[in-house]
Amino acid sequence: MRTSNAAFAFAGLALLAGCRQDMHEQPKYKPLTPSSFFADGRSARPIPPGTVATNAIDETGAPDELNDTDPFNTGYTGTDASNFLTTLPEPITMDLLRHGQEEFDIFCSPCHDRLGSGHGMIERRGFKIPADLDGARVREAPPGYIFEVITNGYGAMPDHRDQIAPADRWAIVAYLRALELSRSATLADVPPNETARLEAQR
Repeated sequence: MRTSNAAFAFAGLALLAGCRQDMHEQPKYKPLTPSSFFADGRSARPIPPGTVATNAIDETGAPDELNDTDPFNTGYTGTDASNFLTTLPEPITMDLLRHGQEEFDIFCSPCHDRLGSGHGMIERRGFKIPADLDGARVREAPPGYIFEVITNGYGAMPDHRDQIAPADRWAIVAYLRALELSRSATLADVPPNETARLEAQR
């Protein structure tokens, strides 16, 4: 009788231990762990289409990603992804450019460096050299295309949809255009009221 009770007690303890161990070691993916289950090999899944955003209007009053067909959120008009915006959807101001520089330095410079040359920190770590943002292909691309690349990625560049808000992506695009201009600017491009100040600094 005692042997039977001991066997039942041992079996019960074994079951409890098994449940507890399973609770401690739940099947899950750690961040950036590859997965053979999904066709693209990523365990971190993109936001499913049709996911409802939390707010229709963000804190700046701009449309949030709830309306994903709005050019402010896509970079192109209508449903044609090739019909990219040729101008920024908001006025270019010094505040916008300063904010764009901050965002560029945080998110873009590790790969493209602060001048956009493509010789950022990841090149020094042996990774593939990113695009030169002052190259003809990028210079000739419309602003909406650059916004779309920041949003959805391109080639080895990952998407930044979840890291950078739409308004911040446009600020980066504005700053990139200013950065491109600065790399090929001459004194003739300087406004007359600033020329004397620059000459005094030479």
